[in-house]
Parts: sequence; structure tokens; C-alpha cells
Amino acid sequence: MTAWTEEILSRHGQTVTLETKEGRRTVQAFLQPVRERREEIPGTVTEIGWTDGRLWLYLGREEIGPGDAVEWNGMALQVRSSRPCYIGGTLSHWRASLERRWEAAE
Repeated sequence: MTAWTEEILSRHGQTVTLETKEGRRTVQAFLQPVRERREEIPGTVTEIGWTDGRLWLYLGREEIGPGDAVEWNGMALQVRSSRPCYIGGTLSHWRASLERRWEAAE
């Protein structure tokens, strides 16, 4: 039942690096910004400059959860929330909401 999900990811997914408690690994997943109803980019001006408030959507076969991270195209994202998605009683994929990960200055 999940072979079609894996085939779609292998053909059309992006190569991303997951960082979980089990370590780092490269996988195929769909990753895209979440569309906003408004035209302007959500964000806030802070003391250190503009912070991007956009969220990203992750769809993939690999389990990820809060505290995990995704790297893609030079961008680091962290998991805000995630959940498994089932077709019938079979796990189809994981869906996660991601936000930009900002590194603290040392």
C-alpha cells in the first residue's frame, strides 16, 4: 500500500537531511512553504533585524517530531509539530509543520 508513496517521493521529492535522536540521514521528502492568504511575507522586525515567520510543510516517509530538524538547500528548519497520516490502517507518510531554525550567536 505504501509503495506508491515511496515511488512518488523518489521521482518528485527533494533530497533533505533529517537530524533526529537517531542521528543524521539523507532522505527524499516534499518540502514547501505554507501558502499565506495575504500577499506580504509574515514576519517581525526585532532588535536584530527581520525575522521570517513563514512556516514550511514536510511530507515524507521518515518519522520526525518536535526537536528534530530538516536541512535543505542551505536552510535549517525545526519541527513545530508532526503527525502520522494513514490510509486505512497503514501508515502512508508523516506530515510536519516546520519553522526556520535560528542559531544563537556565540
